[in-house]
Amino acid sequence: MIWVWVVGVVLLVVAGFAATYLPRARARALRQRTAWSAARAAIAIAAVSRDAASRDVPDADGLFARAELLVAGGGGEDAADEAADCAERADRLWREAR
Repeated sequence: MIWVWVVGVVLLVVAGFAATYLPRARARALRQRTAWSAARAAIAIAAVSRDAASRDVPDADGLFARAELLVAGGGGEDAADEAADCAERADRLWREAR
């Protein structure tokens, strides 16, 4: 009959782990999806500024290429944040060039 207690304790431990891990995993996945969505939006905005720029801006081209490369490579929130930052800086440079 001791095995019943062992199984009960194991089930309680597993249930406790699941109750704490699953909400955190969902929140992390949501943060990551949101960060990548923001990065893609920043790249789209920068692409419009690039197309509207009257002259070529090599620094902005490099930043934009880096942002696109980061998006293509995937990764976590940090990569998404860096891609968004590169795209926003490129956008700012192209807007100043107009």
